[in-house]
Amino acid sequence: MDSGDWAIQRADECIVGCPCRFRPARNLGLCAISLSSGIGSATAALSGAARAQQQQALPVIGYVGGRTPELWASRLRAFRQGLSEVGYVEGQNVSIEYAWAEGQYDRFSALVAELIRHGVAVIAAPGSTSAVVAAKKLTTTIPIVILTAADPVEAGLVASLARPGGNVTGVAALSNELHLKQLELLHEFVPSAAVALLVNPASSVLARAQSSELSEIADKSGLQLHVLQATTERDFDDIYSQRSRSCR
Repeated sequence: MDSGDWAIQRADECIVGCPCRFRPARNLGLCAISLSSGIGSATAALSGAARAQQQQALPVIGYVGGRTPELWASRLRAFRQGLSEVGYVEGQNVSIEYAWAEGQYDRFSALVAELIRHGVAVIAAPGSTSAVVAAKKLTTTIPIVILTAADPVEAGLVASLARPGGNVTGVAALSNELHLKQLELLHEFVPSAAVALLVNPASSVLARAQSSELSEIADKSGLQLHVLQATTERDFDDIYSQRSRSCR
């Protein structure tokens, strides 16, 4: 397992397990709140549903993924492991209903709406900021547990990191700050380098934040920053073909 997969796995475990074992810089407030109240409320929702439905259907977690179960296999393993560590085993005392966007982010609203109609007790949306935005618009009562690289305050998901409020809780990686540092280091080692930033416009909150912040630091550093957009696999192929031709 490489370091990226490890970070994703630990973050996914943090979403459903205690104690928190993934604490990126500047997300301690949100993470701490998630442990003391957010994760607690999500767990309470599951426990309450379990008690109310004894001898009947199992309480249901709605899991929203941006890609496919095959591409998110490591995340799913970590998610199930985290659940088991707090006493929930899929198929025994909890059920999980999965909704996969398969890279089509415009499907999130419909997918989340379907989960809500099925009466899920909790919505887990790790790694899909657009899914969280869609879920928050559709429910103010069902707990929504997140893992996001976007600033949750800027994205309008929570009121503040210290006091999130509402029904959204989880972990914010705040990876934009890491990207800014990477850009600064690149300029230090290769001052004349031209940099391409590839963003997914379908994830508008994250794409807008990354483009704005990186463009600002690039301008200050005298770097050339080319912002490229790709949503589908075909878009990736077109971009690489165009860049290859321009470099000849």
